[in-house]
Amino acid sequence: MPDSTRGVPSSGAHSPGALLRHPLLMRLTDFAAQDVIPRAQRAYGAALEGFEDATVRVLGSDFDARIEELRARYQRMGGDPFGLDPETAKLALGLVSIFHRLYFRAEVNGVENVPPGRVLLIANHSGQVPIDGMIIGASMFLDAEPPRLIRAMVEKWVQTLPYVNVLFRSLGQVVGVPENCRRLLELGEMILVFPEGTRGISKPFNQRYQLQDFGLGFMRLAIETDTPIVPVAVVGAEEQYVNLGNLKLLARATGMPVAPMIPQWFIPGLQMPLPTKYRLYFGEPMRFSGDPDDDDSVIEEKVYLVRQTIQALIDRGLRERPSVFW
Repeated sequence: MPDSTRGVPSSGAHSPGALLRHPLLMRLTDFAAQDVIPRAQRAYGAALEGFEDATVRVLGSDFDARIEELRARYQRMGGDPFGLDPETAKLALGLVSIFHRLYFRAEVNGVENVPPGRVLLIANHSGQVPIDGMIIGASMFLDAEPPRLIRAMVEKWVQTLPYVNVLFRSLGQVVGVPENCRRLLELGEMILVFPEGTRGISKPFNQRYQLQDFGLGFMRLAIETDTPIVPVAVVGAEEQYVNLGNLKLLARATGMPVAPMIPQWFIPGLQMPLPTKYRLYFGEPMRFSGDPDDDDSVIEEKVYLVRQTIQALIDRGLRERPSVFW
């Protein structure tokens, strides 16, 4: 006769329930719950307190006051629909602000030109990694009155990176599609846009400070939502990493837009960007009218004005700086 118990889980010593009740496993579980996890939580809490104390010592008590202003703003809004977490943003702002003040020693010009309410910051992009965006964000938090939190449009492929996509969302960064940008502007947010995209950030060293072609999407949104545009020039990022070219085969193999060839990354101790001095220039607000659905040729004329304004600010910064490092 066929075995009627075949396929029925055994209730013997090797059943899942018995294994879970094994004395050794139960002892390990108790050890983790009563000792390891609490210790890890205490260590994490102590590390956070130490980091917060360090930021206050370096940046002054004004740092906490500015954080409270931002936290209160998003509480009044009932939270952020894109997943911004003020506590995560606080940690990131603390770290980035230290780089802003101490490592890159950022010099900020014209930040008072940024109007309140919704605004598009349009900036040149460079440096192989998006440190320029972080320093602009730190400037708006530390140097603007009142402190502002920028929302950046990130490339769609970033959302395919495990953990990174969650982190970016917690920091208030959103996928760069018109619908997201429009919604943020309706909420009165400040949005940072790099119209050059990866073309700008991955330029070889011999093309430094030469603006690449701008996309047109930001201009259509500015016209549609009647949002002022503030041109921003970043001087100092081009020299932090020296890119000798793009490894196209590697980029295709990894699915990344570009794969820069940077010898510095292969020299022990030089993986960090060089401590170049950042100089930021915020131009006067620009407003544009018309039909957001105009032909590309019409929109391109307006974009050209923004592009030329940023290039003029870059040229000014290059003339005024005494050195790459000070």
